[in-house]
Amino acid sequence: MAKTKPQQTLKTSISCAGVGVHTGAMVNMTFHPAAPNTGIVFRRTDLDPSVGGGADILALASSVGDTQLGTTICASGEFATKATVSTIEHVMAALAGCEIDNIIIDVDAPEVPVMDGSSAPFVRLIECAGVEQQGAPRRYIRILRPVEIAGDMKLARLEPHDGQAFEFEIDFATPAIGQQSVAIELGSDCFKKDISEARTFGFVEDVEALRSIGLARGSSLDNTVAIENDEILNEDGLRYDDEFVRHKMLDAIGDLYVLGASVIGRYRGVRSGHALNNQLVQALLSEPDAFEITTEAPGTSVQVPAAAGGSAGVLSAVAAPA
Repeated sequence: MAKTKPQQTLKTSISCAGVGVHTGAMVNMTFHPAAPNTGIVFRRTDLDPSVGGGADILALASSVGDTQLGTTICASGEFATKATVSTIEHVMAALAGCEIDNIIIDVDAPEVPVMDGSSAPFVRLIECAGVEQQGAPRRYIRILRPVEIAGDMKLARLEPHDGQAFEFEIDFATPAIGQQSVAIELGSDCFKKDISEARTFGFVEDVEALRSIGLARGSSLDNTVAIENDEILNEDGLRYDDEFVRHKMLDAIGDLYVLGASVIGRYRGVRSGHALNNQLVQALLSEPDAFEITTEAPGTSVQVPAAAGGSAGVLSAVAAPA
């Protein structure tokens, strides 16, 4: 008999607050339990109902409206340009890593709080609220044949694999990053230990240009690994020696969760970002013979050890998030 796992939600509601990395404004966010088969739903509590306040904004591929420096989802129909929520990828990665299927997320701003720039604060929120199993089987998307988006020395690919494998490679000219690669098989506490604490990163030289177009206004050393003149400026250094590539993998895990279910297969990213990841999601969904929906859980559960922390810097600055 095929092995199944139950859908999961939270035992109770739980809240947090923090700045939005792009608006710089304070954001309040609350996670609420949700019924089986609800999926992941965001709601804007700061908007009047006439412009989409309280409307369901589904965290699905069909709702993705923008992928510039983050993933933005939009309400459907008449509210599409008014009720939006941006930079959802770190929350989505935490939900994917903690296997949360059903949740309603209230936010009182157009983006989620960046917190420390990683998924770890959201994992802690989920753990504090508690996880509740539900009376419906978890659904998965099993990859049946390869689907790939490639170009300009970048690649995002999904291929068959009886597990949940993620591989990522990056290559930056600065020696502060250089070439990095990481491969994991999600399972048990793997996401929490090896991926969730990896923070977003950026370059100080890009900040003013981004702020001039309304982005990165909340970026600081509290939520971004900052790089200037080939040096890491954060006083406490890195959380992992290869924190940069692990954060890119974290983003990919969150970006793929808009498929509405966890993937059984292998994802490979080479210099990929939110836009390419979303193109891969859309390409997969446009080819129905490349996947199937199943309630049979993946057959592999392997973990890899986390890397040790890196070197420390001493200056103070802000950087634009990657």
